[in-house]
Amino acid sequence: MALIEYNPPTDPWLDIVYHDNHLLAVNKPSGLLSVPGNKPQYYDSAMSRVKDKYGFCEPAHRLDMATSGILLFAMSKLADRELKRQFREREPQKHYQTLVWGHVEQDCGKVELPLICDWENRPRQKICFQQGKRAVTFYQVLERLSDNKTRIKLTPITGRSHQLRLHMLALGHPILGDKFYAHPQARAMSQRLCLHAESLQIRHPLTKEILHFQAKSPF
Repeated sequence: MALIEYNPPTDPWLDIVYHDNHLLAVNKPSGLLSVPGNKPQYYDSAMSRVKDKYGFCEPAHRLDMATSGILLFAMSKLADRELKRQFREREPQKHYQTLVWGHVEQDCGKVELPLICDWENRPRQKICFQQGKRAVTFYQVLERLSDNKTRIKLTPITGRSHQLRLHMLALGHPILGDKFYAHPQARAMSQRLCLHAESLQIRHPLTKEILHFQAKSPF
């Protein structure tokens, strides 16, 4: 893991959006791992905090350490099986909000570019038409700001690692604060990665009720 210094935020320790016997949704801050890393100093994570407080939990999906927003955990084995099935079959609806460098010309569009791990530069990913896995993102411009930024709503259809970062970069509009892919000017415009998982819709594993979790963008 290419983490040199890890100082995750601690206030609040857990920002719980929803909790019942089968599900728990948190608003994960930027800078906190979704699950524990492979060394003791990377134990602190959204998952370990939930586990230490409530016992059994399994992540239904993950967010990059630098990405904030809705992160869902299964709190029972039944829920774990059903949520894994839902995510595997791409049933959940996810929306992100981002700030990107420059003014995006089109009001909305679709990016479909296949992605693969850039093994020599892990954890970076890269676009690869020969061996990459299908990756699809829809985008919608929410606001073009005066200081050369655009606020965008992103709807990923697939869930590849770094998909949203690379798809915005491919449009020529890197995400502000992106230490992996943004050019120095865009990187310097924010101290954090301006990418936030603002909403997630799933079907409750037991009651089958449609649940919609939301967390307002902090930037």
